[in-house]
Amino acid sequence: MQKPFYVRFLLVATFLLGFTAFAQDEDASSGNEQGSVKAEIKEFIAHHLLDSHDFTLFTIDEEKNTHFGFPLPVIIWDDGLKVFMSSKFDHGQSVAEVDGNYYALYHGKIVKTDAQGTINYDEEGHATNAKPLDFSITKNVVFIIAVSLLMIFMFRKMAKSYSGSMLPKGIGRGLEPIILYIRDDIAIPNIGEKHYKKYMGYLLTVFFFIWIINLLGLSPLGVNVTNNIAVTLCLALFTYFITAFTANKNYWKHIFWMPDVPVFMKIVLAPIELLGTFIKPFSLMIRLYANITAGHLILMSILGMMFIFKTWIGSSMSFVLASALSFLELLVAALQAYIFTMLSALYFGMAVEEHDDH
Repeated sequence: MQKPFYVRFLLVATFLLGFTAFAQDEDASSGNEQGSVKAEIKEFIAHHLLDSHDFTLFTIDEEKNTHFGFPLPVIIWDDGLKVFMSSKFDHGQSVAEVDGNYYALYHGKIVKTDAQGTINYDEEGHATNAKPLDFSITKNVVFIIAVSLLMIFMFRKMAKSYSGSMLPKGIGRGLEPIILYIRDDIAIPNIGEKHYKKYMGYLLTVFFFIWIINLLGLSPLGVNVTNNIAVTLCLALFTYFITAFTANKNYWKHIFWMPDVPVFMKIVLAPIELLGTFIKPFSLMIRLYANITAGHLILMSILGMMFIFKTWIGSSMSFVLASALSFLELLVAALQAYIFTMLSALYFGMAVEEHDDH
């Protein structure tokens, strides 16, 4: 029986990549160089996934610490408010002196140190330097603000496009089908026609925010907002608090004193149901964070293989795989926005559902 085309393609690709790796491993000097390249790739990926206190577009010379970009405001609280520009850190190469105190960047975090930038460690190798409260405008914050302003502009333009006509104009023609889909296929089926309107503002906001910010994460700008667990935590908390504060008495009754079950089972089920209210937003947080982070890790790892396989076969295969994965990530960007919005609507629907206990 003849194998499908994609099976044969994967077998040939695996063989060619394996042969290329084998040929390179035969050369000892090339192996040492390859190990150095792998270490640089790992360091670059780790740096790419982190937030930063400056906005670097590209690096001209790493050894001379020559970068092209611009600094961002650093706002910390350490026995008082201290505000300065991140250029004082010189991309982590210098110690910043502010009001007689010294601060340094350690793995992207601001720590208090001395004039020499000394970092103290405990027995397990963890830094013990004090960390001031950090309210800085980081790269992720800049893009959150930018996307928020972009969404305000988009929806204002759409609202104005309806003036004097039932048909939208300009940008409204592109947004209307998406908005109608969220209303008719997400909000109404999960929440119900009676209550869906009061949740539409949040559902539209969270869908477009996650979608746009995920698309920016695939651009050369190097922004990765939703692979920051603090951001996904905030989004999940919004869903949790809206669910909790808009829920009706039937929702809480089914959690703390479930109807039509024995009293003993009511006591047993109450803490389990209460725990479930926290697990739902936790799953929202982890799902969005893990999927976006994994996508970036795999994509950049495949791109890094181009510098490891120094033959036209290996580099070409890495380029083809990275290109295919990039198109897949475009789908994932929209899919994660859809899943977060759909599950939020489902939780809202559970909160306002009118139960018939009889």
